Amino acid sequence: MFAVFAAITNAPVVVFSLDWAIVVQILLAVVMPLLVGLVTSRVTAGNIKAWLLAGLTLITSLLTGIGGAIATGTPFDIGLALLAAIPAFIVSVGTYYGLWKPTGIAGKVQDIEATTITE
Repeated sequence: MFAVFAAITNAPVVVFSLDWAIVVQILLAVVMPLLVGLVTSRVTAGNIKAWLLAGLTLITSLLTGIGGAIATGTPFDIGLALLAAIPAFIVSVGTYYGLWKPTGIAGKVQDIEATTITE
């Protein structure tokens, strides 16, 4: 944690800290489009993929909020968790169209076929 203190009161004026739950959620939001690509096929409609991504984003937002509440011993704020799902979804969509799709990684992920183990 970084802090700048006031000269008179010695109280922090500016503080920089990162909540681990937010960092985890943003990292998950970056790779979430690839996970959607793994569980869907190329012929799956785009709106189905978007709803799946939105649902996964909502679930991860709730789970990281619950994990943060458990870790800090504070009550779970469902409103904050639901609100945090919106920027996470935006990050996911932006990462897909700005990174994964232009580099071809999204297509390669969808080309991965399921393998079965036969005995």
